Amino acid sequence: MIPKNSLRADGRTSRRRFTKSVAAAFVAAPLASALVAAQKPTAPKESAAPPNPAPTPTPTPPKPSPVAEAYAEVARARFGEQTTPEEFAKIKRDLEASVRTTERLRAFKLKNGDEPDFVFNAD
Repeated sequence: MIPKNSLRADGRTSRRRFTKSVAAAFVAAPLASALVAAQKPTAPKESAAPPNPAPTPTPTPPKPSPVAEAYAEVARARFGEQTTPEEFAKIKRDLEASVRTTERLRAFKLKNGDEPDFVFNAD
């Protein structure tokens, strides 16, 4: 039964009563979920390790694209004497990453009505 002083003259619940019920709900929610979790039957646990674990495959690096190889040869012809083999290997990896990014961007098809990400406004 609702106490008489918690109802307003028009029959609605007072703000104080509403606040108390919301606070009680916040306190009761974790308790209720803990009770529900405790009532669920647990699945039987399997052994920690399978008898014959499968070896994990080692990832093979993707084959360099012909475009990246061509760019690397141009870089070697142009700047070959100025770079060390380690620097050239890094340049080659960077060129490959750039070519792969370009291929991903090219694969994304835009519709005629697609707007740019920003609108330039010269005021």
